[in-house]
Amino acid sequence: MNIDLSNIYQKREAESRSLSAENYRGEKGKGGMATSETTLFPNGAQCARELGQGWKVSPCLPIASGETVTIMDNEGPGIIRHIWITLAKQFYRNVIIRIYWDGQETPSVESPIGDFMCCSWNERQKILAIPVNVNSSGGMNCYLPMPFRKHARITIENDGPEDLPHFFYTINYTLESVPDDALYFHAHWRRTNPLTYGTDYVMIDGVQGQGQYIGTFMAWQQNNAGWWGEGEIKMFLDGDEDFPTICGTGTEDYFGGAWCFSDGDYSAPYLGYQLVSGEPNRPGSRLTMYRFHILDPVFFTSALRVTMQAIGWRSGGRYLPLQDDISSVTYWYQTLPHAPLPSLPDRNAREII
Repeated sequence: MNIDLSNIYQKREAESRSLSAENYRGEKGKGGMATSETTLFPNGAQCARELGQGWKVSPCLPIASGETVTIMDNEGPGIIRHIWITLAKQFYRNVIIRIYWDGQETPSVESPIGDFMCCSWNERQKILAIPVNVNSSGGMNCYLPMPFRKHARITIENDGPEDLPHFFYTINYTLESVPDDALYFHAHWRRTNPLTYGTDYVMIDGVQGQGQYIGTFMAWQQNNAGWWGEGEIKMFLDGDEDFPTICGTGTEDYFGGAWCFSDGDYSAPYLGYQLVSGEPNRPGSRLTMYRFHILDPVFFTSALRVTMQAIGWRSGGRYLPLQDDISSVTYWYQTLPHAPLPSLPDRNAREII
């Protein structure tokens, strides 16, 4: 059952649990039990040396370069309701979140944590969307519900060259029955740098199963002068080949804006645009955009492919296929088993320079 202000008062057969560095397993009545001997964060024990157990002994995790930690490894049935994360911004592109549902060997979610939370270019962006909300200073929140029937596993990999001294997180979830028609949350990051001349940017392809597409986040660096957003989004559904079922009218139109974003930044419940660095419509400018299809999901029954054109202008009022640096996160729900996601690009291919 969806929870909103109209039904939040109703009785439900559910139990609340929360995972954090203060309760690794989310066990009932066992939060804040860390001691100087059990904490994974020695500085916490030092800060609480006069107060002892129960006084913020284990507020976060250090993650060494090359290390992967498991922050959720719990049985179902249940639903993840909220994920909160914060970390230093220089780690946004090199700390990778992966989520595995019901014993699947390949992840249903794989993305740099910053981009997953609609923050890119290793910079903080304030995001006022309902599904993903980011506040001062870098407090990242995801409210997209994530049901699981048997098991949920979430890992965090530090694939950067430096140790991450402070990784803070909270995962709030409920133990409750999951409806038979519930689908599984998926998200995938990809980057093309630079885009090959005369080709469309591919956000996701190879999706197999039934489901609904519910969101797009894009990080875009323009490499040409002038307006860059004449391109059309295209959604190929259930066997579409050369031409899609859904075709937009322009990049800024898809993200809920108009006329070249000429009035500047905005962040709304389901749509947003921000100029992160540089000057508008100048080479080297970096920007981000999001659109969540919460009220207008795109349904597919067997397959999904989504692309975005990158089009500017050249002399004589002609379109110019762009060769920009483009990355994206796509969000969708679908049945299991899923087709394996493409391999995540290595550190060099993800690097922001």
